[in-house]
Amino acid sequence: MGEKIYGYIRVSTRDQNEDRQIMAMLEFGVTEKNIFMDKQSGKDFDRPGYKGLLKKIKPDDTLVIKSIDRLGRNYDEILEQWRVITKEKKAAIVVLDMPLLDTRKGRDLTGTLIADIVLQLLSYVAQTEREFIHQRQAEGIIAAKKRGVVFGRRPLDRPNSYEQIKSMWSGGELSARRAAQRLGVSHKTFLRWVRADSVSKNTLSAPTNTCI
Repeated sequence: MGEKIYGYIRVSTRDQNEDRQIMAMLEFGVTEKNIFMDKQSGKDFDRPGYKGLLKKIKPDDTLVIKSIDRLGRNYDEILEQWRVITKEKKAAIVVLDMPLLDTRKGRDLTGTLIADIVLQLLSYVAQTEREFIHQRQAEGIIAAKKRGVVFGRRPLDRPNSYEQIKSMWSGGELSARRAAQRLGVSHKTFLRWVRADSVSKNTLSAPTNTCI
């Protein structure tokens, strides 16, 4: 039946417009019936369009994508899908936005080798950039903590009836669980509030006549 040219398009959300990718495929020479598309995130490869493409593509066929990130959300996934298509399926890949990533040029010679080297280099750069971003984030968090910035969920505001309920608990009229229920918070939250009050008053022990 001869070699076939397929196109694959992925848009991240259902609101993103895919026309630019479709036009690029048609201009390259991909027929509309051979364009596979997914309108969902690239967080995994449980995608009907991509699955359908992998079933269709045969050795010596060509897969056309607009940009390398259409194959996955990170370079580990991209490298794996590149391997599946070029090594297992024995098909070629053309990345329109990066002409060096074109394995049609001398399948058994320089073209495929250059494409693999470029892809590995991109993977290394992307991984290094991710590690650099994580390092900067960690350094930013440390610096923010030194400035007194508190991370995590915003503490619950104490209800207006808190002091009254706490007084009843201190007097042994309510258990901590019953006090928490009346305040509409968890048992742990109520005890944390009480402990915080004790610390602020330099009182390290709870009243002796309380019942928990």
